[in-house]
Amino acid sequence: MATATLSAAAPYLIQQDYSSYTEEQHGIWADLVGRVFPELEKHAAQEYLDGFQTVGLKRDRLPNLAEVSARLEPRTGWNSTAVSGFLPSQAFFEMLAARKFPTTVWLRSRESMEYTPEPDIFHDVVGHVPMHAHPVFADFLEHYGRVCVATPEESIRERLSRLFWYTVEFGLIRQQGEIKVYGSGLISSHGECLNVMGGHCAIKEFSLAEVVNTPVKIDELHKLLFVVNSFDQLYEVMHEAERLAASGRL
Repeated sequence: MATATLSAAAPYLIQQDYSSYTEEQHGIWADLVGRVFPELEKHAAQEYLDGFQTVGLKRDRLPNLAEVSARLEPRTGWNSTAVSGFLPSQAFFEMLAARKFPTTVWLRSRESMEYTPEPDIFHDVVGHVPMHAHPVFADFLEHYGRVCVATPEESIRERLSRLFWYTVEFGLIRQQGEIKVYGSGLISSHGECLNVMGGHCAIKEFSLAEVVNTPVKIDELHKLLFVVNSFDQLYEVMHEAERLAASGRL
């Protein structure tokens, strides 16, 4: 899907003014990364850790999206595309289908280190972008966007949004007999990661039927999440979701 076809997303596309970031903001970024990375080195999926290196993220400087995309695009075709803020659903899905991840460029203040009500560049880049370097996950995410673009029924989109929430945002994977995190909400939130790894959240084997029927709660730490055994499983789940959505049975 070419940029020209991003009809819903076009009004939200902007340019990142990298030179406008202050040393204080670079310092906030360094503190945010420094706080989560010791846990990530222990608990993040290996594909995430590899992706962090692949896309060239720095622990002490905010990311230049053009530089990140230059390393990412040759690998999986994905691009970190600057947007002005929260996108309507159709605009968001269009961008995913085009392998353009909508990336906010503002950074939270030092007073909001633990949580922001809207995603910022720390959540979007540290949380999401390293996984876009993994070919199977990259294909899964594009496929998700294409299915959502083609699904006009709001009730089915709601169920598909739960699939996104419990994978892309709060996904877990089993590796070498251990539970690892790959979802951006777990990666970028110190509290959410510790909540899961501290045993305060029930973990169930991934079931598409159960996932799409589990409501999302955004105002409390998770009490239930789902674990897959491989990213190939995610890719297969997306094909199953597409078949069910097309037949109205999701």
